[in-house]
Amino acid sequence: MPTKKKANEKAEIADIEKPAAPVEKAAKKAPAAKKPAADKTAVKTAEKPVRKPAAKKTSPVEKPVEEPVKKAATRKSTPKKAAKKEETVVSAPVEESAPVKETTPVEVPAAPVEAPAAPAEPVEAPVEIEVAPVDGDLPQPRRSVAFIGSECYPFVKTGGLGDVMYALPRALTKQNCDVKVILPRYKCIPWKYQEKMVYRGEFYMDLCADGRSFYVGIMEYVWDGVVYDFIDNEEFFSAGNPYISLVDDIPKYCFFAKAALAALNYMNWIPDVIHCHDWQAALVPVYLRTLFAGTPVGSAKTMLTIHNLRFQGIYNIPTIQYWTGLPDYVFNIDVFKQGYQDANMLKAGLAYADMITTVSNTYAGEIQTPFYGENLDAHLRHHSYKLRGIVNGIDVELWDSSKDELLDASYSRKDALEKKKVNKKALQERLGLEQDEGKFVLGLISRLTDQKGLDLITAILPALIDGNTQVVVLGTGDARYEDAFRWFENEYKGSVCSNIMYDESRAHAIYAGADALLVPSLFEPCGLTQLIAMRYGTIPVVRETGGLKDTVQPYNQYVGEGNGFTFDRYEAGLLLDAVNRAKTVYFTERESWDAMVLRDMDKDVSWDNSAKQYRALYLELKP
Repeated sequence: MPTKKKANEKAEIADIEKPAAPVEKAAKKAPAAKKPAADKTAVKTAEKPVRKPAAKKTSPVEKPVEEPVKKAATRKSTPKKAAKKEETVVSAPVEESAPVKETTPVEVPAAPVEAPAAPAEPVEAPVEIEVAPVDGDLPQPRRSVAFIGSECYPFVKTGGLGDVMYALPRALTKQNCDVKVILPRYKCIPWKYQEKMVYRGEFYMDLCADGRSFYVGIMEYVWDGVVYDFIDNEEFFSAGNPYISLVDDIPKYCFFAKAALAALNYMNWIPDVIHCHDWQAALVPVYLRTLFAGTPVGSAKTMLTIHNLRFQGIYNIPTIQYWTGLPDYVFNIDVFKQGYQDANMLKAGLAYADMITTVSNTYAGEIQTPFYGENLDAHLRHHSYKLRGIVNGIDVELWDSSKDELLDASYSRKDALEKKKVNKKALQERLGLEQDEGKFVLGLISRLTDQKGLDLITAILPALIDGNTQVVVLGTGDARYEDAFRWFENEYKGSVCSNIMYDESRAHAIYAGADALLVPSLFEPCGLTQLIAMRYGTIPVVRETGGLKDTVQPYNQYVGEGNGFTFDRYEAGLLLDAVNRAKTVYFTERESWDAMVLRDMDKDVSWDNSAKQYRALYLELKP
């Protein structure tokens, strides 16, 4: 049974207790909570802004809209320390003669809410946003959705979250949804995208408990009907990778979550639903219901999607109190608090979100149990009334065997059975395996970690090499698995090839050339490799967990149904049995195997069905 505690997060607590001299000091001096005022003014004094943005003749704090803005593809820095200046903040412009309306006291963010008056001159080289006319065949009514997350293909991607942030918004546009994606403007984003971004505005935002202010820039990129707005701040996003360590990532994503909401207010683009993803955006629902409750964006509903519950953003309470500036009352056991001294950002987001989703229905049930719940199972059971599961899809344009230029022989359903043999021989030749189309080729494309069930594979691999079977591995990860697969390749030359790397062309070649794909995961929220494999006519062999159970139906020889081979308990012997059942059908019932290949290629694994289900949930939140 795997260790349930997040070792990678807890290991850093000792270093995090005093993250940086000024931070720890400020945290101690920070007030317990901001006192809400009954009246809010349109102007506020900024306290010690951090850095002055480069190449700006006039301060955007002093005159945010009176000077025409210019196109800016270059990154803006945070402001340097300067004299106190007036800063436009949360309220709409108020006429001098208009009386101030008395309202219920609310916490208000120190960031502009509504777009200021139009500049005297238009923005240079604006990006034209083409809005498709409302088609009578499209679902009604139209809904606006803001996606907030830490990564998105092709700008920056480290895992499946990047694929979802790219593919789901595009699919939702076909469901009559107006979609805006908000991302950090990391320095690692390729320049070919950054140079096409258009400057949309800037402001300063109070973030920390002591009122410390930060620069927020907005850069926009429009592609394929989706608007991408990048939050720009060089102090937080100048590192080479999106994820560094908790000591760096916690302040960065506290800033990002609040800046994303402030940017929506600034642009005066108020969505029906704000769809947040994983712990990096989990503070959005918390900010929305507290500091932003009295602002225009406060009318939106929130949805938080869990892509992998193992990563939660756990940090000591004083530091998160300082970097968020949130009131003391949210740091209780029902929202933030975990254990005696920790705050859990994902837990807080789950508490305040209007709806919670996961990336498969089975995983939604599993995470409410102690084995899969990562110490949040009780919290999730408490909020189960708003928990849903929707399985992911894949980009069927990217993964299309009939148009795949990386294959030796592209193929469709009509000629798949013959062309897969051609791709198998090409794969064997490329990787130094014995060239024989009669061999049963097993593929493994995975991160080499415990989650992926690799201890089961290493336990049975010698038993798989029987003279009729070949194994191809592609991936990187833990050193012990990398070394183990290198050893197997050396021990079984011509039958095992271990590619300790990630290479896109090899991945496509394995999906097309292998007969079956191994996915024996310990847990798998959704999984994409089994969907891609089916799209390429490669039969998945999976453990019945999470999205693997929801997408792979076990083969039934009596009725000729099913699209893969499965096993339930996490045991090496059961995995070996599943592989042997697959080999038996392959060698002795080839017609049944070929029929399964075609069934897999017929299966709809696109985002279309998932997008329809998400749209239904948006309507449930905002009828």
